[in-house]
Amino acid sequence: MPTDTSKPMKLERYNSYIRKVHSTKLLNASSKFLFRVTLLIALVLILFFTINYPPLSDNTHSAPHHHHRHSFLSTSLFSGSSLVGGAAWEKQVRHSSTPRRVNGFSVLVTGAAGFIGSHCSLALKKRGDGVLGLDNFNDYYDPSLKRARQNLLSKHQIFIVEGDLNDGPLLTKLFDVVPFTHVLHLAAQAGVRYAMQNPQSYVKSNIAGFVNLLEVAKAVNPQPAIVWASSSSVYGLNTENPFSERDRTDRPASLYAATKKAGEEIAHTYNHIYGLSLTGLRFFTVYGPWGRPDMAYFFFTKDILQGKPIDIYRTQDQKAVARDFTYIDDVVKGCLGALDTAEKSTGSGGKKKAPAQLRIYNLGNTSPVPVGRLVSILEGLLNTKAKKHVITLPRNGDVPYTHANVTLAYKDFGYKPTTDLASGLRKFVKWYVNYFGIESKHSKETQHFDESS
Repeated sequence: MPTDTSKPMKLERYNSYIRKVHSTKLLNASSKFLFRVTLLIALVLILFFTINYPPLSDNTHSAPHHHHRHSFLSTSLFSGSSLVGGAAWEKQVRHSSTPRRVNGFSVLVTGAAGFIGSHCSLALKKRGDGVLGLDNFNDYYDPSLKRARQNLLSKHQIFIVEGDLNDGPLLTKLFDVVPFTHVLHLAAQAGVRYAMQNPQSYVKSNIAGFVNLLEVAKAVNPQPAIVWASSSSVYGLNTENPFSERDRTDRPASLYAATKKAGEEIAHTYNHIYGLSLTGLRFFTVYGPWGRPDMAYFFFTKDILQGKPIDIYRTQDQKAVARDFTYIDDVVKGCLGALDTAEKSTGSGGKKKAPAQLRIYNLGNTSPVPVGRLVSILEGLLNTKAKKHVITLPRNGDVPYTHANVTLAYKDFGYKPTTDLASGLRKFVKWYVNYFGIESKHSKETQHFDESS
């Protein structure tokens, strides 16, 4: 008898039918899921561009051609929790930069979370000027200290925009939102020795960043007056004593110094071509509370307290290395004096209309102190003997001594330093043990110390 194959064939057809049904259901479900995902992505994109590209504000102080949309790939897309360019962000920017005194300044402070920048921002705000900060919070030294300064400034209603000098659209946006009267440009890659490890960071910040700022400032109307940080390092191999603004500055001993000298020449160019009012300040070894951890007085304090040895340099001919240590409060007075006497820029729409002010000043203490003396003062304040390791100064860009002649700054805006090294270091140590919560023999002296001093 022939084999009956009808049942297996029917079963196979049934299984094939079931597979087709499941396949159809799966395809329909997948299509619905894909449609919903596509719709969700579309809604998210619409919401994103609505927030990031709002209608341009009706700021009557802004020139129409200065409006720029912020790039999606910008390094400055976010500032804290507020989107750059958003309504809430603009409100913070305007509120922070609005002066509270008659004829007060509206100042953009670059490097506002830095040592000098934070102190100057507080001083300007205290006297009634409007202050807006800009800082990229880089990790050259522990960013937590910069964040702590930011928190201190925030308590005084000073807003810091987190962004980079090389972000042109961001700078343009800031000048679009606020007609700044002045710029205090303190942002820079600092440190003499680090330039041997990361030279590109100095070129990017101290040269390219400065040029980018000047490019934006030259085009706005009105142009702001600009006071910016040069450095005593520009004197390089100069042997005249004390250092005067008339001395040679064409022999830098480090890349850092070379970038600061380049900045002075760039300032001359933008003053000459575009009528920007520019004042350069050559700082001499600034120290004090909220200072930089990469500075000798700061890490000496840390190492002495931890019982670690410290290196004390001698010159190649075994002479003491000396620095013109300048207390932060004196430098702040110099910065504000330079801002107060800065004349208005003379350009309009990127074109020079008349000669503009161009100045350079030393801001020092006029009293060089051997580094060994600095250590002795710290030993007394910390009640701890330092483990000293005396070595010859290596060829790393450091110069053997600095000494400022500040006659010109005194003549033009009354700059007169009043804090000696012992007094300044006492204030620094009080801040240091308080900030880091260090229990020491003198903790009782510091418990009532005001952190904003």
